Amino acid sequence: MTQASQKPVIVVGSGLAGLSAAYEALKAGATVRMLDRAPKPGGNSIKASSGINGAGTQYQRIAGITEDALFYDDTVRSAGQRFSSAGSSSVVDRKALVSLLTSRSCSAVDWLVEEFGIDLGVVAPLGGHSIARTHRGAKGTPGFSIVSALLKKLGDSPEFQLTNAAEVLSLITNQNGAVSGVRYTHEGETHELHGAVVFAAGGFAGDAKGLLAKYRPDLTGLPSTNDDRPGAHGILEEIGAEFVDMDSVQVHPTGFVDPKEPEARYKFLAAEALRGEGGILLSHEGKRFVNELGTRAHVSDAIMRMPRSSSENSRQWDVTLLLDPGACEAAQGHLGFYIFKGLMEKKKVKDLEPSVIQAVDDYARAVASGADTAFGRKSFGHWTLQAGEGNREAEVCIGRVTPITHFTMGGAAFNEAAQVLRMDKTPIKGLWAAGEITGGIHGDNRLGGSSLLECVVFGRVAGSQAAKAVVGV
Repeated sequence: MTQASQKPVIVVGSGLAGLSAAYEALKAGATVRMLDRAPKPGGNSIKASSGINGAGTQYQRIAGITEDALFYDDTVRSAGQRFSSAGSSSVVDRKALVSLLTSRSCSAVDWLVEEFGIDLGVVAPLGGHSIARTHRGAKGTPGFSIVSALLKKLGDSPEFQLTNAAEVLSLITNQNGAVSGVRYTHEGETHELHGAVVFAAGGFAGDAKGLLAKYRPDLTGLPSTNDDRPGAHGILEEIGAEFVDMDSVQVHPTGFVDPKEPEARYKFLAAEALRGEGGILLSHEGKRFVNELGTRAHVSDAIMRMPRSSSENSRQWDVTLLLDPGACEAAQGHLGFYIFKGLMEKKKVKDLEPSVIQAVDDYARAVASGADTAFGRKSFGHWTLQAGEGNREAEVCIGRVTPITHFTMGGAAFNEAAQVLRMDKTPIKGLWAAGEITGGIHGDNRLGGSSLLECVVFGRVAGSQAAKAVVGV
């Protein structure tokens, strides 16, 4: 079959999962049609700010980490009860999915570096990780760097076509229930496109009045890092896809409260890397209250147990994120943007509230001693500030943060071949999925840095498998 006569691989969604699938499909000899409902490509992936996880990478070795055999265990621990209680009756094989995710993490990082020339040479610790394994570049945010590089490479191929502002309405199925294409609207007209389908349309954390309200009404009123838009899950549900963990929604502990629009629902994420590089969190009383590198769920819960800020129109907390000069320098790739946007500012220690100065001194003493007896933090990043009067002229970076809805761990049940599953565990032919639309990997709580990773690992699998269906190899 020639490329001119074969059906394309249709990729729904232009985040990293869809882009990874598209690239692998092209390499396997398929043509690719990508449809995305947003006016610009990149999805939520382009906003990802902490990095991508990789265990056993060359960059860890350069950083002095000679062995990393705990990624699987860290992921399982973070997944919590949903993983440990999963038995043979579960639609998804969680052990197999996590094994694939973690075992291919090193090759995922290498792929991005070698195929696209992306800088991922900085390795940092994030909450819930037993070791530093989250990779990013020295400049810019990792999501933008990665997505931009893939879009550029894909755009160079005449066999790739991206259509933005294209709303997929439904999947086309044949008499046997196999998926054979999509129906979509674009510029006011409805079209049909036939081919193998990779569904990578993202999660539903921005669907405040729809799926989020249905599965997690207790989160009503929280701001979000996601644009306000409905989830695409109903399209898969209509053809018999099974869903798992739909009530498992991640609340990220740190979204920036913009002083210009403090009650805006959409908020920029305060990257977890800011805490990984040494940043601390302070309560409205100016006191530390948590191990800043605990899991996202642990830190979020600690914040939400405190009194809320006084606003009646929004569900927010008054928490300060503070980085000392060493942490500021290490996180400069992020800070330039945050300071430009007015989300963080620099202040001399002497100009802080007395309670905050006391907290800074107390933490500096803990760092110097190597033991955080108050909260058990084990990694202090690049914090260099010493305690006492000698630090008063030093400049720290501070911003106000609050918990936000960020990521949905639940989604369509799928397997290691990225095939979407029915309730009886049988795959729906002609359909693959990857990224946040899928469920079963992260359980109760996703580790920071594993979102971009799952997009690469399972996006690549989905793209290569879909290509086999249309190329016939």
